[in-house]
Amino acid sequence: MDIIYEDNHLIAINKKAGEIVQGDKSGDTPLSELLKLFIKQRDNKPGNVYCGVIHRIDRPVSGVVLFAKTSKALSRMNQAVKERRIDKCYWALCKEAPTKPAGHLEDWLLRNEAKNKSFVVREGTPGAKLAVLDYRELGETRGGYHLLEVDLHTGRHHQIRAQLSNMGSPIKGDLKYGAQRSNPDGSISLHARSISFIHPVSKQPLTITAPVPNDGIWQSVNGQENKQ
Repeated sequence: MDIIYEDNHLIAINKKAGEIVQGDKSGDTPLSELLKLFIKQRDNKPGNVYCGVIHRIDRPVSGVVLFAKTSKALSRMNQAVKERRIDKCYWALCKEAPTKPAGHLEDWLLRNEAKNKSFVVREGTPGAKLAVLDYRELGETRGGYHLLEVDLHTGRHHQIRAQLSNMGSPIKGDLKYGAQRSNPDGSISLHARSISFIHPVSKQPLTITAPVPNDGIWQSVNGQENKQ
């Protein structure tokens, strides 16, 4: 377990691409269950271990995922999620530079369950939901990839992937949304960089930041990793 934050109420993991947060039809053991087992063994707990899923990120995405260690923390964090009082920042690597170095995107997304994909559609399309984000380019990496920082304001299905692709900057490795080739490990180059919120018990502001994956391209982000 790559634990990047822990107290009596919360625990945050730097998820590797390919891991799943919650159980799905694949039948693979999710992080939520692996975390329970890890805590039980580490702390020598005789009974059941509580681990509540506060939010999820897609399987091919890496980065910070937050879990609750108590039901009180989960209830309060669920309310914070509902009221959009949690700020999420992502880093994305894109081969094509955005037309502007920074921008605000508002698109209507329609989810296709059969294809497990979201499409940008016209406003007023039945079932479509508004997706909002801000982005800015931070620099370039090895191989000429553009590092974009994305502040997510809504939590739509595949939102960042769909919106960046729609503006002409698909994420590296994301074949589903327009990348030319896949990444060797099946990941996409999207990283949940940080999450910021008011602690559900102490009421203090908290930001948890996840180091980028340990590979050549991510580690060559022109010093951005060390600036934050």
